Amino acid sequence: MIEITVDGERVPGIEGQTVAGVLLAAGRMSWRTTRSGAPRGVFCGIGACFDCVLTVNGVPDVRACRRRAADGDEVRTQSRQEKA
Repeated sequence: MIEITVDGERVPGIEGQTVAGVLLAAGRMSWRTTRSGAPRGVFCGIGACFDCVLTVNGVPDVRACRRRAADGDEVRTQSRQEKA
């Protein structure tokens, strides 16, 4: 078992899971918003798109479907909402 932190909340996972896998197993279907405010999570699941990007250990735009989760990872969701 591993544990990552997502926006300050501890989320358990299994060694070998991707960050997306940990989030989906925890019931999170989306973790990013587009400029229009539309929710995004895993779309392709193979790293071809950028719908599942988030910040991992201070590195922005990490594709959650490609990055293996590691015990202690600090994950932050991202938003691309337009500013009024």
